[in-house]
Amino acid sequence: MQDLLGPSANIHSCGLHQRARRDKPGDARAAFYSPFVVYLDNAASTQPDEEVLDAVNSAAAELYANPASAHGPGAAAARALAAARRDVAAALEVEPEEVLFTSGGTEANAMGMLGAARAARGRHVVVTALEHPAVVRCADALKADGFAVDVIAPTPAGVVRADDVAAAVRADTAVVAVMLVNNELGTVQPVADIARRMAAAAPGPRRPHLHVDAVQAFGMMRLRPRALGADSVALSAHKLHGPRGAGALWLRSGARLVPLWVGGGQERGLRGGTENLPALVGFGRAAALARAALARGADTAVAALRDRFEDAAIAATVVRVPGVRRTVTGAARAPHIASLAFPGLPAEPLLHALEARGVFASAGSACASRTAGPSPALVAIGIGDRTGVLRFSLSRHTTAADIDAAVVALASAVADL
Repeated sequence: MQDLLGPSANIHSCGLHQRARRDKPGDARAAFYSPFVVYLDNAASTQPDEEVLDAVNSAAAELYANPASAHGPGAAAARALAAARRDVAAALEVEPEEVLFTSGGTEANAMGMLGAARAARGRHVVVTALEHPAVVRCADALKADGFAVDVIAPTPAGVVRADDVAAAVRADTAVVAVMLVNNELGTVQPVADIARRMAAAAPGPRRPHLHVDAVQAFGMMRLRPRALGADSVALSAHKLHGPRGAGALWLRSGARLVPLWVGGGQERGLRGGTENLPALVGFGRAAALARAALARGADTAVAALRDRFEDAAIAATVVRVPGVRRTVTGAARAPHIASLAFPGLPAEPLLHALEARGVFASAGSACASRTAGPSPALVAIGIGDRTGVLRFSLSRHTTAADIDAAVVALASAVADL
């Protein structure tokens, strides 16, 4: 398993994850790593890869010139920016000029939603009830601007039906937004099927812009925007062991956007502002590492660990929590997200009990206390407020020992509660 996932510096003590590092004493990076931790919240953010950190630090120290400057240091910065763009494009199997760098997935989603809607003639938008708040808030903003918005409900399996999405498209539809992998459930949405139905109903330039939030997919499964039939695809670096503050929007050649703001003409005139070169260099390196890991079969290995965790976790807790189950079944899922439902057991106390045992996951319930209200995705698939839902999300650095330790901690936490 370790050989399949690539080189690792993991060791284990007392059944809990301990990451051995080559940091010097006093290195600020060492503060990020607790000695006994199982980190299973990778869908929220991943640990930056060692090579990524080195690339970011080198770029910050050496490539401080503006990539737009017409001198040697500026040209060196421009070359590094171009190399990062090529690495991201190669991971997507697209052309580099189709990749627009952003500050992250939220901005990329805003460009794909707001930018495309404002460039279109129509005043109607279709989104799914499973979308990330970064897309939902864009739909809200468009509604405030006078757009009509239709929201497509999912099935209890956590997926939308392609027929339902296609049926909602009207002659004045400007944008259809469908995420590829739901961040809470891990379910894979039928984006390619939706694109085919949209193209058949309104071929050529009359077809609405199809925007895809692929933040949870990129780096964990093969992602080919053209095969999806998308017009724009949002990406984020910190979901695939890259730095925060870096993202990208893949934009199909010929697709139209209105910039969110004006500036110095960077990113084909669609995203003004001097590029965050260190973070983007790190993004490029993270994309290259993820591409290599997928070529070695990392997605299959992670999915096997996810299944191992789910099976063991349910077996270890079902006596005390009858009805504990996978939150959704019967749908394709991304390899790294395990969502478990605990009837009658509140999510927040269970999450804190796990943290006390050195296991970090995330809570999602229809009555989540740390959000503005219930989780729309969980409500949409019929999860009641008396069922706690926990998400355990893996990465390619997760090991079998991490999984086994997390199951032990979960069983102990459930017993205490």
